Amino acid sequence: MTKTLKIDFVSDVSCPWCVVGLGSLEQALQRLGDEVKADLHFQPFELNPDMGPEGQNKVDNLIRKYGSSREQIAANREALRRRAAEVGFTMAQTDDSRVYNTFDAHRLLHWAGIEGAQAALKRALFETYFTHNRDLGDPEVLAAAAERAGLDRDAAHEVLRSGRYAAEVRAAERQWQEAGISSVPAVVINDRYLISGGQPPETFESALRRIAAEP
Repeated sequence: MTKTLKIDFVSDVSCPWCVVGLGSLEQALQRLGDEVKADLHFQPFELNPDMGPEGQNKVDNLIRKYGSSREQIAANREALRRRAAEVGFTMAQTDDSRVYNTFDAHRLLHWAGIEGAQAALKRALFETYFTHNRDLGDPEVLAAAAERAGLDRDAAHEVLRSGRYAAEVRAAERQWQEAGISSVPAVVINDRYLISGGQPPETFESALRRIAAEP
């Protein structure tokens, strides 16, 4: 008998470990087959909420925020590239990649949830940023991602122009912060169980099977 699990995937579209975590979660769900059906919702979290529209060089950003050396950043980037490849994702960032404000991307994701295309848009935004190094704050880039996800490009532009869903996204961000989420990815199952970080598929598979078996 199939067990439906509510899964809230709290993340930012500029978070590389969120790419790994989502890919691992999707692989785990494929392995579970008919045992588990995921009621999946993507929840907003901003790694750089105060980032200006011009963005910032990613290396400089990591040095400023974490005190990392350029050698550490390069090694971490290569480790992330390998982990992403294991879940079928091409990560192609370089020393010239930039960090952007992602609030509008989260507004678009909220709309995509209403339209039934949230997962497709999430994947498209990850690819836009990590594979193609495009500006996630640019309305044209966001609308193009929406179109690739099967959404109407003009409707996406209207959402972005109008400022629609800003209050809903801010409220959701506060909700998850108040729930204790301070780093991402954070995967919350049935409003009760938390799996943190870019875990391997086996970790998700084991946890989901255990939760699904509960009465």
